[in-house]
Amino acid sequence: MRKQKPSFILMIPIALIAFVTFILILLPSENQQAHKIVDQFYSAEQEADFDSSWELLHSEMKNKFSKSAYMQDRVHTFMSHFGADTFTYSMTKPKKIKSWKMTKDAKPMEAYEVVVTKEYNGKYGHFNFVQYVYVSLDGEQPAILWDYKEKS
Repeated sequence: MRKQKPSFILMIPIALIAFVTFILILLPSENQQAHKIVDQFYSAEQEADFDSSWELLHSEMKNKFSKSAYMQDRVHTFMSHFGADTFTYSMTKPKKIKSWKMTKDAKPMEAYEVVVTKEYNGKYGHFNFVQYVYVSLDGEQPAILWDYKEKS
């Protein structure tokens, strides 16, 4: 008896399924990308590595303050005023927003919202600081944004 070779026609769907599975496993979803950059940002802030956290900010955020002003302000506000050396943090799952604006007059963009809760134990006791963080995936790199719209 001769062994039959698999038909070329049967190999195409098998190769296609393998390729799609490979892509889905290796390429992170947008939700995963948003979660990862927020985690990287707050991990750097937790270690007082404000140089690294600055690099994760969106260009619109970098237009709001210089790198040196950002670094000085973060140390001054969170370390000096709160009297805490570090903090722990937790995050919600990213939620996609199709038309988000950083300011009232800004151009709308697609972004992911992540609510971050930082927990401090400092000279004023135990407290939580909650911040709504947005991640833009529009550019070459995912980037962090904050909301500057006035709430009514």
